[in-house]
Amino acid sequence: MEQTKQQRPIRRVVIAGGGTAGWMVAAGLSKSLGKRLDIKLIESDEIGTVGVGEATIPTLMNFHHLMEIDEREFMAETMATFKLGISFENWRNANENYVHSFGTTGTDHWTAGFQHFWHKGRERGLAGDYGDYCLELKASLQNRFAHLPKAGMNYAYHMDAGRYAKFLRRFSERYGVQRIEGKIAEVRKDLIGGDIRALRLDSGAELEGDLFIDCTGFRALLIGETMGVGYEDWSHWLFNDSAVALQTTSVGEAVPLTRAIGREAGWQWRIPLQHRTGNGIVYSTRYTDDDTALRTLQDNVEGEALTAPRVIRFKPGQRHQTWKGNCIAIGLASGFLEPIESTSIHLIQRGIIRLMQMFPTDGISQADVDEYNKQAETEIHHIRDFIILHYNVTNRRDTQYWRDAASMKVPASLQHRIDLFRETGRVFRIPNELFAENSWIQVMLGQGIMPRQHHQTADLMGDEELAHFLGSIATSIDRTVAQLPQHEQYVRRYCAGTGW
Repeated sequence: MEQTKQQRPIRRVVIAGGGTAGWMVAAGLSKSLGKRLDIKLIESDEIGTVGVGEATIPTLMNFHHLMEIDEREFMAETMATFKLGISFENWRNANENYVHSFGTTGTDHWTAGFQHFWHKGRERGLAGDYGDYCLELKASLQNRFAHLPKAGMNYAYHMDAGRYAKFLRRFSERYGVQRIEGKIAEVRKDLIGGDIRALRLDSGAELEGDLFIDCTGFRALLIGETMGVGYEDWSHWLFNDSAVALQTTSVGEAVPLTRAIGREAGWQWRIPLQHRTGNGIVYSTRYTDDDTALRTLQDNVEGEALTAPRVIRFKPGQRHQTWKGNCIAIGLASGFLEPIESTSIHLIQRGIIRLMQMFPTDGISQADVDEYNKQAETEIHHIRDFIILHYNVTNRRDTQYWRDAASMKVPASLQHRIDLFRETGRVFRIPNELFAENSWIQVMLGQGIMPRQHHQTADLMGDEELAHFLGSIATSIDRTVAQLPQHEQYVRRYCAGTGW
């Protein structure tokens, strides 16, 4: 086992790179440990950020709660709207849609999930669509939203990523973070031990540190180029390697859903904010070219373009280590999974929370490094499998892209989950994984997997009792949804940004 050479206390933290990742790290460290640390962030106004992580998942609220960030202030500053799930259009079949919502569906029994009772109800002609028993899903389809008592509505946000970074910069600077303008010209390492000693800027200034956080994006200047950590390429499972992003004026009301629209060689996103709409197309250059992808996007956007289209290249996968020596990679520098389930910001915040839980105050321990890397690897593997599921389980055979996705050999861990659900209707959540049972069920049903059987507990209900059980859930949800205001109306009243 490699032994860490550094044993000195950690007092000086240098964050290389800004954007969402850099400023989230700065916010987390300064809010929790700022009184003990000297935190500097290097950022250049001349270097753009990817800045398209504008759809989030509910875990971001956990980060904001830890940071004591006021929701209304955050939403107004980032021109945010609410998000109840993702609408998948043209994924199972062309012209067929389903929603992966953030809510729970129905009521479970301790022996069996709700899907077993629904499955029996479907066989007996007593059940509606699976989504009829989920509050968040029904609310999203009717474009309704409100905060409910006892956190009765699970939600996330659509937000302006550029404004979010600026919001977090102001937050971090209040807790003592110092922003240094400049480009990194050289990374200097210790001759003995190989740890990073300092970053030299193009101005000639040199920033020494005890711990360096690599938020330099896909370039991975510290963890990859300097520390020599390799990259595991997952493009044999996740074909997409490019995206084109484009912002347009808003047309119609902002809906509480991210739209993910399947195309011939990838998919298109549509994210409604208060002041504009974020658009883009994710695609594979093995199956199409940039010009065709751009035309597909431009032919399918609404509103007038506010920005020039911007091509982004990426390679799906993960660093072999996200922490090596005194360097920790967070954000795109640590790995990347395409944005189909809006997990990029989640992985940033998980890296931050993991760092704070294992912060090497008195010196870096190799045991901490190993545990950090193990947790990071396990977490991203679970998310990777969930994303592959969307492509592999599909009826689409209209293009080579979809035919190859459907015929690929998937990871054994994913194949087990698919086989288990198809044969038995069962889903078991792995401890600490992001996506819970209901997420797997919604996507597997939505993509076309129907279980061959249900748990015998459901057979203990007669038709009348089962019909009442299912009907009472659906009726309660419909009553609640009917009382909710329209989403945009609620946002305007709750957190309208300047100029809306």
